[in-house]
Amino acid sequence: MTGSEAHPSFRLAYVPGATPGKWVRIWNERLPDVPLNLISVTAAEASDVLRDGAADAGIVRLPVDRTVFSAIPLYTETTVVVVPKDHLLTAADEATLEDLAEEVVLHPLDDVLGWEQLPGEPAFERPATTADAIELVAAGIGVLAVPQSLARLHHRRDLTYRPLGDAPQSGVALCWPEGAHTDLVEDFIGIVRGRTVNSTRGRSRPAAQPKEKRRDEAAARQKPAAGKNPRSGTPRSGRRGKPRRRS
Repeated sequence: MTGSEAHPSFRLAYVPGATPGKWVRIWNERLPDVPLNLISVTAAEASDVLRDGAADAGIVRLPVDRTVFSAIPLYTETTVVVVPKDHLLTAADEATLEDLAEEVVLHPLDDVLGWEQLPGEPAFERPATTADAIELVAAGIGVLAVPQSLARLHHRRDLTYRPLGDAPQSGVALCWPEGAHTDLVEDFIGIVRGRTVNSTRGRSRPAAQPKEKRRDEAAARQKPAAGKNPRSGTPRSGRRGKPRRRS
């Protein structure tokens, strides 16, 4: 049984910061009879949700276990440092890790950057979530390095951010279980990769007839049957006789 038959809808998990809206709109245009259901998950939950079959595919943060999942990298995000609007770091267009040497750098438990060595001074304790860390930045407790999409997601009017040039970065990918590459997954892959609706890749499409065959069939439809009047379709009369002479 294929994915199209097993599920009347397509379930797409996505992590905070991911923006699948454009692909969802294209899906709805191309497959209006197959609802696409979005499932919001944390970065830590994404693998379990896909492994357990609660979603057909996901827009997740790399890395993923490639022995279990197939993945198509989509993009790599710019890392930024979130600071209060009046912070000294806002004087420059870009910051470096060296600029954070004397800063308290918050490190939430849901961090997605995978630091080998966190810059700056460690906070007294790690915030539980990125949202909690943003609140601490607003309170003047420290600064926070995150992918740019998360800085936008947690935007506050009293905070701003600057690119952090030499920091680790977070990659985003389309991911699905290796053993569950269904027709619907292939349809979504095609949308993400920008394939047109008439693309020969993905699901098989009915083969187009050769031009010569189509022309012959069209001519056959237009050609009148033998013994028929081409205009009226009525049987043709027999051979006309000679006109009679007047006496």
